[in-house]
Amino acid sequence: MANDTTSGRIALMKRWHFWLGVIISILLMYLALRGLHLGDVGEALREARYWWLIPGIAVYFLGVWVRAWRWHYLLRPVKAIPTKTMFPIVAIGYMGNNIYPARAGEILRAVVLKRREEVPVSASLATIIVERVYDGVVMLAFVFLNLPELARLTVDSGFVGDIQTLALWGAAAFMGVLSIFLLAAMFPQIAEKVIRWFLMRLVPGRFREKVLDIAMRFLGGLESLRSPREALMVFITSVVIWLLETGKYWFVMHAFNFQVSFFALMLMNGIVNLATTIPSAPGYVGTFDAPGIAVLKAYGIDGAVAASYTLVLHVALWLPITALGAYYLAKEGIKWGDDLDTMQISNDDEEF
Repeated sequence: MANDTTSGRIALMKRWHFWLGVIISILLMYLALRGLHLGDVGEALREARYWWLIPGIAVYFLGVWVRAWRWHYLLRPVKAIPTKTMFPIVAIGYMGNNIYPARAGEILRAVVLKRREEVPVSASLATIIVERVYDGVVMLAFVFLNLPELARLTVDSGFVGDIQTLALWGAAAFMGVLSIFLLAAMFPQIAEKVIRWFLMRLVPGRFREKVLDIAMRFLGGLESLRSPREALMVFITSVVIWLLETGKYWFVMHAFNFQVSFFALMLMNGIVNLATTIPSAPGYVGTFDAPGIAVLKAYGIDGAVAASYTLVLHVALWLPITALGAYYLAKEGIKWGDDLDTMQISNDDEEF
């Protein structure tokens, strides 16, 4: 009965998030495409040299492999798992993020890891959150590296004008969370005392032990950050990952009739990936496309060319990893009709 109630609440929340995301996606796509002639966009798509997508996709999958290595590195204090084992699970997570709303792929890969390697979901989620914080820091670094140039860009697109303010607030948020994680990893005994203090005052007694157990597992997932060397290694790996993804932007650019610098594509990569943290329809529809088109238009790229490039780039980022993740998901014996939330609850019964 408790699981039925929990599943019902999660399903209601999921519908609310889904429809909010759809509304935001429709609004952003309207803003991105308004004033463009679809015939011009179609012509740019017809003239594109699509063979450039091949090296772009290859570089992207290399970045996914590095992501799998980074996750293996973060999970070593919990359990040593080879990178080749992590790669299919990372691909499944990407597929889940592209298909399910609210980045549910992060939960999906934690659940799959639990099924395959018996790693507690709370511990793997801790490492996944650390990944996302580092990713956010690198994205903000990409934006900050280009702030002087950004200040000179035109702002008639309606998006890039406030990006400096957004970057400052985003930097404060990400660095704040990262600082908390680093302090918790370096001083676990103090972190445990703080957690117990909050639990005693905020959590009802009947839930206190279960929540404490989850918190301790989560704290265990931060062990890889206890030394500056380990934290630096994760940061460097994150930079490599996002430089490789920017490499895909660069290769796909050569399929179209425009040229901007690699640094401009770093800026675009940083902005669009920060924007995808906003709720949207599955696949980041709108939240990826609108700021991407806006940045290119700010660099003086024709709107139709900017739109065609951004849409093709979006598909090239979405389709291959989603197909690969779906293949690996099928090998896991998980069906498309399986409810993700039910899977999470059933896998966490002994944890919760």
